[in-house]
Amino acid sequence: MNWQAVVEKAVTGLDLELVECERSAGGLLRVFIDKLPAPEGQEQPFVTVDDCERVTRQLQYVLEVEGCDYSRLEVSSPGLDRPLHTPVHYRRFCGEQIDLTLRLPFQGRKKYRGLLQTGEGEGWQLVFGEPGQEQVLSFQLDEVREARLVPVIDFKGRKNKPAPGGKTAQTPNQKKTDGDQTP
Repeated sequence: MNWQAVVEKAVTGLDLELVECERSAGGLLRVFIDKLPAPEGQEQPFVTVDDCERVTRQLQYVLEVEGCDYSRLEVSSPGLDRPLHTPVHYRRFCGEQIDLTLRLPFQGRKKYRGLLQTGEGEGWQLVFGEPGQEQVLSFQLDEVREARLVPVIDFKGRKNKPAPGGKTAQTPNQKKTDGDQTP
């Protein structure tokens, strides 16, 4: 069994998804894992440090037993800009914003950002452009060099929360009003 199959079997055996694994010339083995999709209506759980530790311990044991050579092992989540590789990944993130890089240019461009949707047959669509002037790019997975989720970072829960000592946090762009006191 090759090292990729060993890694995939070990990760899926722990009820996790293998997103990507790569091996560098220096013997570094990087493994990116994710939680399996949550049932409809439930919030998607995130990969935790405990998940990474569990996979690391399992892989250290399995890779040694299988005789796979590596010098260092890194296990982590795929991050906010998670890559999409398989049809399963594309189905799971249908309706999400993605960055898409094509292998060959289409209308002079290779890079697109838009909303991922299912297309006809085994095809996919990317809807992009200004509201009212949307364009649709139809593509097959073999035409894609790289596809990644667009990171969504939500800090709205922190805006204008009282800071320790009862003072309200102020962003650099906010103007002081008559009711504001200087510290």
